[in-house]
Amino acid sequence: MGILAKDPGRFAPPPEDEQALAHQVDWTPEEEINAKWKLDLIIMPLLTMGFFCLQLDRGNISNAITDNFFADVNITQDQFNVGQQMLSLGIVIFEIPSNMILYRVGPGKWLTLQLFLFGLVSTFQSFQHSYGSFIVTRFLLGITESGFIPGGLWTLSTWYTRDESAKRIMIFYFGNQFGQASSKLLAFGILHMRGVAGRPGWFWLFTLMGIFTIACGFVMGFFLPDSFRNPSPTFLPKWKMFNDRELHILRTRVLLDDPMKGKKKKKINLGAFKRAFSNWRIWIHVFISLLNNGPQRGFDTYAPSMVAALGFGALRSNAMAAVGLFLQIPMSYLFSWVSDTYDKRPETVITGLSLHLIGIVFNRTFAMHIPKNQGARYFAVVWTQTFQTFSHPLNIAWLSLACPDSEVRALAMAMVIMGANIAGIYGAQIFRADDRPLYLRGFAIGIGIISTAITLAIIRFIDDIIKRRRAKNTIEIEPESGSEGNATDDKKVVAAATAAAPAIA
Repeated sequence: MGILAKDPGRFAPPPEDEQALAHQVDWTPEEEINAKWKLDLIIMPLLTMGFFCLQLDRGNISNAITDNFFADVNITQDQFNVGQQMLSLGIVIFEIPSNMILYRVGPGKWLTLQLFLFGLVSTFQSFQHSYGSFIVTRFLLGITESGFIPGGLWTLSTWYTRDESAKRIMIFYFGNQFGQASSKLLAFGILHMRGVAGRPGWFWLFTLMGIFTIACGFVMGFFLPDSFRNPSPTFLPKWKMFNDRELHILRTRVLLDDPMKGKKKKKINLGAFKRAFSNWRIWIHVFISLLNNGPQRGFDTYAPSMVAALGFGALRSNAMAAVGLFLQIPMSYLFSWVSDTYDKRPETVITGLSLHLIGIVFNRTFAMHIPKNQGARYFAVVWTQTFQTFSHPLNIAWLSLACPDSEVRALAMAMVIMGANIAGIYGAQIFRADDRPLYLRGFAIGIGIISTAITLAIIRFIDDIIKRRRAKNTIEIEPESGSEGNATDDKKVVAAATAAAPAIA
């Protein structure tokens, strides 16, 4: 059986997802550009839209608390923090099982179903009326959202080459960032509906956003292709979104970049778990996310309340708390562009973490020494929001380069997102009622946590430098002029080093 079909315009489907039959460039640059543009216009808006909905449904609670939510539901701030922990706990418990299901059934089906599920739960949050119902709905929201983010990241890794990853991961995270920012502005308007039909403003906030998410689930079901092997959306299984030539180009370019992506199996086996969980470099990235996201989650939850405490109106504070989140979007793109264009994965992560740390230092210093300076303290809030988030997706892009195959990559994505959500469990308790309104203790804790994350990132950076030097030195070894056997052995060493080099780039 030949590599190519007799008709050069048609290519037989691969026997397994991501497994290409032709490992050679037999297309023009224009064909590749057109195929990649088509892929971008389909995949990126849909995944980003899904992340946008997830963030709307997850983050609306921080806007609700400016609308008398505590009194309406009869809970305290510390009880509210427990609810936030339950959200993160639900995500953590079901993160890897969810990703294993996605790996088996395909992202088109599973991510579409998830949008419907957490859209429904978000809608029914409108009817909570007690501490018990609050805890249950937050936990259910965590369960239904679990796996969506690593599933999206894994999907991107199967369609794109490694040198394209950071930019597209960051675009995917734009959905998160735009969702955070937009939810604040939308809340400013929707919360004014308090009293409509005798309902509080937060009732309409949850209801309208939940219905919007369900509607987006239909959009994803009609347009998100499943995989190279099944390039059709869930609701239109007979519609091939790419022609055979486009699929051949897209699939083969990924295999040329990383041949291990052609070895995807139908399910993740025990060996993949061993390879993932025994890789200390993966754990370093997990801990970086664990440390960065804790202070960030806590700060995001109470940013509108912090702005309101400066003397601005409760509802107006939601709109003002969106400024830094909108500034975060172009800043994130700039850092991802530098990461991709100049191959500066660790440098951009370390810089982002450092800028996050500076923001926390500003908040604590200004609150302690100039607590009544409204402008300076609002500036500290905006600075922190601008720089606190994008280190996480950059860290994920850096992590993806350390994964030897698609099985380990799927598990590593789940692990790092689990780390981010475990961060939500402890991060929910950083800002407590007995520390408000200045939160001096909370900011001091944040300074210690982010400083530790920077230290780990530097250690991992040094490890990268050492491994690159070793790989370079191994490749430069000249074969001895002695026996043929020695020359053969040397060639094997050089080949092994060359194969390893991209994984540590």
